[in-house]
Amino acid sequence: MTSDNSKPNTEPKFFETIRRDLTEEDIFRKARSEMRDLKDFYIDPDKKLQLDKMHWLKRFFFIMWWVLKGMFFKLTPLRRILLLIGVVLILFSRSISFEHTNVRTNEGLLGGILILIVLMLELKDKLLARSELEAGKKVQLALMPDQCPTVPGWELWLYTRPANEVGGDLVDFIKISDNRFGIAIADIAGKGLQAALLTTKLQATIRALTDEYNSLSKLVSKINNIFFRDSLRNIFASLLYVELAPNLGKLSYVNAGHLPPVLIKADSIKELDKGEAALGLINNNRYTEQTRKLKTGEIFFAYSDGLTEAQNEQGQFFGSERFFNLLKDMRSSSPKHIGERIIFEIGQFIGEARANDDLSLIILKKV
Repeated sequence: MTSDNSKPNTEPKFFETIRRDLTEEDIFRKARSEMRDLKDFYIDPDKKLQLDKMHWLKRFFFIMWWVLKGMFFKLTPLRRILLLIGVVLILFSRSISFEHTNVRTNEGLLGGILILIVLMLELKDKLLARSELEAGKKVQLALMPDQCPTVPGWELWLYTRPANEVGGDLVDFIKISDNRFGIAIADIAGKGLQAALLTTKLQATIRALTDEYNSLSKLVSKINNIFFRDSLRNIFASLLYVELAPNLGKLSYVNAGHLPPVLIKADSIKELDKGEAALGLINNNRYTEQTRKLKTGEIFFAYSDGLTEAQNEQGQFFGSERFFNLLKDMRSSSPKHIGERIIFEIGQFIGEARANDDLSLIILKKV
Protein backbone atom coordinates (compact mmCIF):
# COMPACT_ATOMS: atom_id res chain seq x y z
CA MET A 1 0.00 0.00 0.00
CA THR A 2 1.34 3.41 -0.94
CA SER A 3 0.36 6.89 0.16
CA ASP A 4 0.47 10.18 -1.75
CA ASN A 5 2.31 12.85 0.20
CA SER A 6 2.70 15.25 -2.71
CA LYS A 7 -0.46 17.27 -2.00
CA PRO A 8 -0.02 20.22 0.35
CA ASN A 9 -1.81 20.03 3.69
CA THR A 10 -4.22 22.97 3.20
CA GLU A 11 -6.99 23.91 5.58
CA PRO A 12 -10.55 23.53 4.24
CA LYS A 13 -12.25 26.77 3.18
CA PHE A 14 -15.37 27.65 5.14
CA PHE A 15 -17.74 28.77 2.38
CA GLU A 16 -16.62 26.06 -0.05
CA THR A 17 -17.29 23.45 2.62
CA ILE A 18 -20.78 24.86 3.34
CA ARG A 19 -21.62 24.98 -0.38
CA ARG A 20 -20.47 21.38 -0.82
CA ASP A 21 -22.50 20.27 2.20
CA LEU A 22 -25.68 21.95 0.90
CA THR A 23 -25.34 20.36 -2.54
CA GLU A 24 -24.57 16.88 -1.22
CA GLU A 25 -26.77 14.15 -2.67
CA ASP A 26 -29.47 12.58 -0.47
CA ILE A 27 -29.02 15.20 2.25
CA PHE A 28 -32.63 14.80 3.42
CA ARG A 29 -32.37 11.01 3.47
CA LYS A 30 -29.21 11.30 5.55
CA ALA A 31 -30.96 13.74 7.90
CA ARG A 32 -33.76 11.21 8.45
CA SER A 33 -31.18 8.50 9.08
CA GLU A 34 -29.36 10.69 11.62
CA MET A 35 -32.61 11.40 13.48
CA ARG A 36 -33.44 7.70 13.52
CA ASP A 37 -29.99 6.89 14.94
CA LEU A 38 -30.48 9.59 17.58
CA LYS A 39 -33.76 8.04 18.69
CA ASP A 40 -32.33 4.51 18.70
CA PHE A 41 -29.37 5.57 20.85
CA TYR A 42 -31.16 7.62 23.50
CA ILE A 43 -34.58 5.95 23.76
CA ASP A 44 -34.96 2.47 25.25
CA PRO A 45 -37.25 -0.23 23.74
CA ASP A 46 -40.02 0.23 26.34
CA LYS A 47 -40.35 3.92 25.51
CA LYS A 48 -40.37 3.10 21.79
CA LEU A 49 -43.44 0.91 22.37
CA GLN A 50 -45.14 3.83 24.10
CA LEU A 51 -44.31 6.12 21.16
CA ASP A 52 -46.06 3.78 18.72
CA LYS A 53 -49.37 4.40 20.50
CA MET A 54 -49.14 8.21 20.47
CA HIS A 55 -50.50 10.82 18.06
CA TRP A 56 -47.71 12.12 15.80
CA LEU A 57 -47.61 15.57 17.44
CA LYS A 58 -47.49 14.17 20.96
CA ARG A 59 -44.91 11.62 19.79
CA PHE A 60 -42.68 14.42 18.45
CA PHE A 61 -42.58 16.27 21.77
CA PHE A 62 -41.99 13.08 23.75
CA ILE A 63 -39.12 12.09 21.43
CA MET A 64 -37.51 15.50 21.89
CA TRP A 65 -37.90 15.34 25.67
CA TRP A 66 -36.60 11.76 26.02
CA VAL A 67 -33.65 12.42 23.69
CA LEU A 68 -32.66 15.58 25.58
CA LYS A 69 -33.09 13.81 28.90
CA GLY A 70 -31.02 10.84 27.74
CA MET A 71 -28.29 13.13 26.41
CA PHE A 72 -28.24 15.15 29.65
CA PHE A 73 -27.60 12.12 31.86
CA LYS A 74 -24.88 10.76 29.55
CA LEU A 75 -22.79 13.93 29.96
CA THR A 76 -20.01 14.25 32.52
CA PRO A 77 -20.93 16.17 35.71
CA LEU A 78 -19.10 19.36 34.64
CA ARG A 79 -20.73 19.34 31.20
CA ARG A 80 -24.16 18.75 32.73
CA ILE A 81 -23.70 21.83 34.93
CA LEU A 82 -22.49 23.95 31.99
CA LEU A 83 -25.41 22.81 29.84
CA LEU A 84 -27.92 23.48 32.61
CA ILE A 85 -26.53 26.98 33.22
CA GLY A 86 -26.55 27.68 29.49
CA VAL A 87 -30.20 26.62 29.10
CA VAL A 88 -31.27 28.68 32.14
CA LEU A 89 -29.47 31.76 30.82
CA ILE A 90 -31.16 31.41 27.43
CA LEU A 91 -34.64 30.87 28.90
CA PHE A 92 -34.36 33.84 31.25
CA SER A 93 -32.17 36.03 29.08
CA ARG A 94 -32.05 39.79 29.46
CA SER A 95 -29.49 42.47 28.82
CA ILE A 96 -27.36 43.54 31.77
CA SER A 97 -25.44 46.82 32.00
CA PHE A 98 -22.75 47.38 34.59
CA GLU A 99 -22.80 50.65 36.58
CA HIS A 100 -20.08 53.25 35.92
CA THR A 101 -19.09 51.43 32.70
CA ASN A 102 -20.28 51.21 29.11
CA VAL A 103 -20.12 47.39 29.18
CA ARG A 104 -23.36 45.54 28.41
CA THR A 105 -23.83 41.80 28.23
CA ASN A 106 -26.63 39.46 27.22
CA GLU A 107 -27.43 36.37 29.28
CA GLY A 108 -28.83 34.56 26.25
CA LEU A 109 -25.59 35.04 24.34
CA LEU A 110 -23.59 33.81 27.32
CA GLY A 111 -25.86 30.76 27.59
CA GLY A 112 -25.34 30.00 23.92
CA ILE A 113 -21.58 30.18 24.37
CA LEU A 114 -21.73 27.73 27.29
CA ILE A 115 -23.79 25.26 25.22
CA LEU A 116 -21.33 25.68 22.35
CA ILE A 117 -18.46 24.84 24.73
CA VAL A 118 -20.29 21.65 25.78
CA LEU A 119 -20.77 20.71 22.10
CA MET A 120 -17.09 21.36 21.39
CA LEU A 121 -16.04 19.11 24.27
CA GLU A 122 -18.39 16.33 23.11
CA LEU A 123 -17.15 16.66 19.53
CA LYS A 124 -13.56 16.41 20.74
CA ASP A 125 -14.36 13.14 22.53
CA LYS A 126 -16.13 11.78 19.46
CA LEU A 127 -13.25 12.63 17.13
CA LEU A 128 -10.73 11.00 19.48
CA ALA A 129 -12.88 7.87 19.69
CA ARG A 130 -13.37 7.81 15.92
CA SER A 131 -9.61 8.07 15.36
CA GLU A 132 -9.02 5.10 17.66
CA LEU A 133 -11.78 3.08 15.98
CA GLU A 134 -10.40 3.84 12.53
CA ALA A 135 -6.99 2.61 13.67
CA GLY A 136 -8.66 -0.55 14.99
CA LYS A 137 -10.48 -1.00 11.69
CA LYS A 138 -7.19 -0.81 9.77
CA VAL A 139 -5.74 -3.52 12.01
CA GLN A 140 -8.79 -5.75 11.48
CA LEU A 141 -8.66 -5.27 7.70
CA ALA A 142 -4.94 -6.06 7.66
CA LEU A 143 -5.62 -9.36 9.44
CA MET A 144 -8.41 -10.40 7.08
CA PRO A 145 -7.59 -12.90 4.31
CA ASP A 146 -7.99 -12.40 0.58
CA GLN A 147 -11.58 -12.61 -0.57
CA CYS A 148 -10.83 -15.45 -2.98
CA PRO A 149 -7.96 -17.59 -1.60
CA THR A 150 -6.72 -20.46 -3.73
CA VAL A 151 -7.15 -24.12 -2.82
CA PRO A 152 -6.64 -26.78 -5.54
CA GLY A 153 -9.97 -28.37 -6.45
CA TRP A 154 -12.02 -25.69 -4.69
CA GLU A 155 -13.44 -22.26 -5.46
CA LEU A 156 -13.73 -20.01 -2.40
CA TRP A 157 -15.35 -16.66 -1.57
CA LEU A 158 -14.96 -15.09 1.87
CA TYR A 159 -16.65 -11.92 3.07
CA THR A 160 -17.14 -9.92 6.25
CA ARG A 161 -18.63 -6.48 6.83
CA PRO A 162 -18.88 -4.85 10.27
CA ALA A 163 -22.05 -2.98 11.20
CA ASN A 164 -19.91 -0.26 12.83
CA GLU A 165 -16.32 0.89 12.40
CA VAL A 166 -15.01 -2.32 13.97
CA GLY A 167 -16.79 -5.65 14.14
CA GLY A 168 -17.21 -8.77 16.20
CA ASP A 169 -17.30 -11.21 13.28
CA LEU A 170 -14.26 -13.19 12.21
CA VAL A 171 -13.52 -14.71 8.82
CA ASP A 172 -10.07 -16.22 8.36
CA PHE A 173 -8.16 -18.47 5.98
CA ILE A 174 -5.09 -20.43 7.11
CA LYS A 175 -2.75 -22.48 4.95
CA ILE A 176 -1.58 -25.07 7.48
CA SER A 177 0.34 -27.20 4.97
CA ASP A 178 0.12 -28.13 1.29
CA ASN A 179 -2.57 -30.69 2.21
CA ARG A 180 -4.49 -28.78 4.89
CA PHE A 181 -6.33 -25.49 4.56
CA GLY A 182 -8.32 -24.04 7.45
CA ILE A 183 -11.24 -21.61 7.26
CA ALA A 184 -12.91 -20.05 10.28
CA ILE A 185 -16.08 -18.04 10.68
CA ALA A 186 -16.92 -16.78 14.17
CA ASP A 187 -19.29 -14.34 15.83
CA ILE A 188 -18.45 -12.72 19.17
CA ALA A 189 -21.44 -11.80 21.33
CA GLY A 190 -21.95 -8.05 21.22
CA LYS A 191 -20.60 -5.33 18.96
CA GLY A 192 -18.07 -2.55 19.02
CA LEU A 193 -14.57 -2.33 20.43
CA GLN A 194 -14.92 -5.08 23.05
CA ALA A 195 -16.09 -7.60 20.44
CA ALA A 196 -13.37 -6.47 18.02
CA LEU A 197 -10.62 -7.02 20.59
CA LEU A 198 -11.91 -10.51 21.41
CA THR A 199 -12.18 -11.28 17.70
CA THR A 200 -8.51 -10.45 17.21
CA LYS A 201 -7.56 -12.59 20.21
CA LEU A 202 -9.65 -15.51 18.92
CA GLN A 203 -8.04 -15.23 15.50
CA ALA A 204 -4.56 -15.29 17.04
CA THR A 205 -5.49 -18.34 19.14
CA ILE A 206 -6.80 -20.26 16.12
CA ARG A 207 -3.74 -19.45 14.02
CA ALA A 208 -1.38 -20.46 16.82
CA LEU A 209 -3.00 -23.87 17.40
CA THR A 210 -4.04 -25.18 13.97
CA ASP A 211 -0.76 -26.88 13.10
CA GLU A 212 -0.51 -28.49 16.56
CA TYR A 213 -3.69 -30.59 16.24
CA ASN A 214 -4.71 -33.06 13.55
CA SER A 215 -8.02 -33.65 15.32
CA LEU A 216 -10.46 -30.78 14.79
CA SER A 217 -12.50 -31.75 17.85
CA LYS A 218 -9.40 -31.48 20.07
CA LEU A 219 -8.41 -28.23 18.37
CA VAL A 220 -11.77 -26.55 19.04
CA SER A 221 -11.86 -27.93 22.59
CA LYS A 222 -8.49 -26.28 23.25
CA ILE A 223 -9.67 -23.01 21.70
CA ASN A 224 -12.77 -23.14 23.90
CA ASN A 225 -10.73 -23.68 27.08
CA ILE A 226 -8.52 -20.69 26.28
CA PHE A 227 -11.52 -18.50 25.45
CA PHE A 228 -13.27 -19.61 28.66
CA ARG A 229 -10.17 -18.87 30.73
CA ASP A 230 -9.41 -15.44 29.28
CA SER A 231 -12.86 -13.92 28.64
CA LEU A 232 -15.52 -12.36 30.84
CA ARG A 233 -18.16 -14.80 32.03
CA ASN A 234 -20.99 -13.14 30.09
CA ILE A 235 -19.03 -13.21 26.82
CA PHE A 236 -19.20 -16.11 24.37
CA ALA A 237 -18.48 -16.72 20.71
CA SER A 238 -19.83 -19.03 18.05
CA LEU A 239 -17.26 -20.70 15.79
CA LEU A 240 -17.45 -22.84 12.69
CA TYR A 241 -14.00 -24.18 11.81
CA VAL A 242 -13.55 -25.96 8.48
CA GLU A 243 -10.60 -27.79 6.95
CA LEU A 244 -10.35 -28.60 3.25
CA ALA A 245 -8.36 -31.35 1.57
CA PRO A 246 -7.20 -30.12 -1.86
CA ASN A 247 -8.57 -31.88 -4.96
CA LEU A 248 -10.33 -34.64 -2.98
CA GLY A 249 -13.59 -32.82 -2.23
CA LYS A 250 -13.25 -33.79 1.42
CA LEU A 251 -14.37 -31.25 3.97
CA SER A 252 -14.20 -31.58 7.77
CA TYR A 253 -15.65 -29.13 10.26
CA VAL A 254 -16.60 -28.50 13.88
CA ASN A 255 -19.53 -26.29 14.83
CA ALA A 256 -19.30 -24.57 18.21
CA GLY A 257 -22.64 -22.82 18.58
CA HIS A 258 -22.66 -21.27 15.11
CA LEU A 259 -25.61 -21.25 12.73
CA PRO A 260 -25.86 -24.58 10.87
CA PRO A 261 -24.06 -24.44 7.52
CA VAL A 262 -25.96 -25.14 4.31
CA LEU A 263 -25.10 -27.81 1.73
CA ILE A 264 -26.22 -26.81 -1.77
CA LYS A 265 -26.63 -29.58 -4.34
CA ALA A 266 -28.06 -29.58 -7.85
CA ASP A 267 -31.38 -31.02 -6.65
CA SER A 268 -31.55 -29.92 -3.01
CA ILE A 269 -30.59 -27.37 -0.37
CA LYS A 270 -30.03 -28.85 3.06
CA GLU A 271 -29.27 -27.24 6.40
CA LEU A 272 -26.70 -29.41 8.19
CA ASP A 273 -26.76 -30.47 11.83
CA LYS A 274 -26.40 -27.99 14.66
CA GLY A 275 -23.22 -28.07 16.68
CA GLU A 276 -22.32 -28.05 20.34
CA ALA A 277 -22.16 -25.13 22.80
CA ALA A 278 -20.52 -21.85 21.83
CA LEU A 279 -17.00 -21.00 22.95
CA GLY A 280 -16.66 -19.66 26.48
CA LEU A 281 -19.83 -21.19 27.93
CA ILE A 282 -18.59 -24.56 29.25
CA ASN A 283 -15.02 -25.32 30.25
CA ASN A 284 -13.55 -28.61 28.94
CA ASN A 285 -16.49 -29.04 26.57
CA ARG A 286 -16.18 -31.73 23.89
CA TYR A 287 -16.87 -31.08 20.23
CA THR A 288 -17.74 -33.41 17.36
CA GLU A 289 -15.92 -33.39 14.05
CA GLN A 290 -18.14 -33.77 10.98
CA THR A 291 -16.89 -34.90 7.56
CA ARG A 292 -18.50 -34.37 4.15
CA LYS A 293 -17.44 -35.50 0.70
CA LEU A 294 -18.64 -32.97 -1.85
CA LYS A 295 -19.17 -33.78 -5.51
CA THR A 296 -18.19 -31.41 -8.29
CA GLY A 297 -20.52 -28.38 -8.29
CA GLU A 298 -21.71 -28.82 -4.70
CA ILE A 299 -21.40 -25.88 -2.31
CA PHE A 300 -20.81 -25.56 1.43
CA PHE A 301 -22.23 -22.25 2.67
CA ALA A 302 -21.74 -20.75 6.16
CA TYR A 303 -22.90 -17.35 7.38
CA SER A 304 -23.40 -15.18 10.46
CA ASP A 305 -26.76 -14.06 11.83
CA GLY A 306 -26.26 -10.66 10.24
CA LEU A 307 -27.72 -12.25 7.09
CA THR A 308 -31.05 -13.62 8.28
CA GLU A 309 -31.47 -10.96 11.00
CA ALA A 310 -30.92 -7.96 8.74
CA GLN A 311 -33.82 -5.55 9.40
CA ASN A 312 -35.55 -3.01 7.20
CA GLU A 313 -37.15 0.26 8.33
CA GLN A 314 -40.37 -1.54 9.28
CA GLY A 315 -38.49 -3.85 11.64
CA GLN A 316 -38.94 -6.91 9.39
CA PHE A 317 -36.16 -9.50 9.20
CA PHE A 318 -34.58 -10.74 5.98
CA GLY A 319 -35.25 -14.23 7.32
CA SER A 320 -34.35 -17.79 6.42
CA GLU A 321 -37.16 -18.24 3.89
CA ARG A 322 -36.02 -15.33 1.73
CA PHE A 323 -32.42 -16.55 2.06
CA PHE A 324 -33.21 -20.12 0.94
CA ASN A 325 -35.34 -18.88 -1.95
CA LEU A 326 -32.34 -16.89 -3.15
CA LEU A 327 -30.11 -19.95 -2.97
CA LYS A 328 -32.54 -21.99 -5.09
CA ASP A 329 -31.98 -19.60 -7.99
CA MET A 330 -28.18 -19.81 -7.76
CA ARG A 331 -27.32 -23.48 -7.29
CA SER A 332 -25.02 -23.55 -10.31
CA SER A 333 -23.51 -20.09 -9.79
CA SER A 334 -19.97 -19.32 -8.68
CA PRO A 335 -19.32 -18.53 -5.00
CA LYS A 336 -18.46 -14.94 -5.92
CA HIS A 337 -21.73 -14.46 -7.79
CA ILE A 338 -23.75 -16.03 -4.97
CA GLY A 339 -22.08 -13.87 -2.34
CA GLU A 340 -22.41 -10.62 -4.26
CA ARG A 341 -26.05 -11.33 -5.10
CA ILE A 342 -26.88 -11.97 -1.44
CA ILE A 343 -25.12 -8.76 -0.36
CA PHE A 344 -27.06 -6.83 -3.01
CA GLU A 345 -30.42 -8.32 -2.00
CA ILE A 346 -29.81 -7.55 1.67
CA GLY A 347 -28.97 -3.95 0.74
CA GLN A 348 -32.18 -3.68 -1.27
CA PHE A 349 -34.18 -5.17 1.59
CA ILE A 350 -32.93 -2.95 4.42
CA GLY A 351 -33.12 0.21 2.31
CA GLU A 352 -32.28 3.27 4.40
CA ALA A 353 -32.20 1.30 7.67
CA ARG A 354 -28.85 1.05 9.36
CA ALA A 355 -27.19 -2.38 9.55
CA ASN A 356 -27.68 -3.64 13.10
CA ASP A 357 -25.25 -6.57 13.01
CA ASP A 358 -22.04 -7.67 11.37
CA LEU A 359 -22.41 -9.81 8.24
CA SER A 360 -20.04 -12.63 7.26
CA LEU A 361 -20.13 -15.35 4.58
CA ILE A 362 -17.91 -18.25 3.55
CA ILE A 363 -18.82 -20.06 0.34
CA LEU A 364 -16.84 -23.17 -0.67
CA LYS A 365 -17.52 -24.90 -3.99
CA LYS A 366 -16.00 -28.17 -5.20
CA VAL A 367 -14.75 -27.74 -8.78
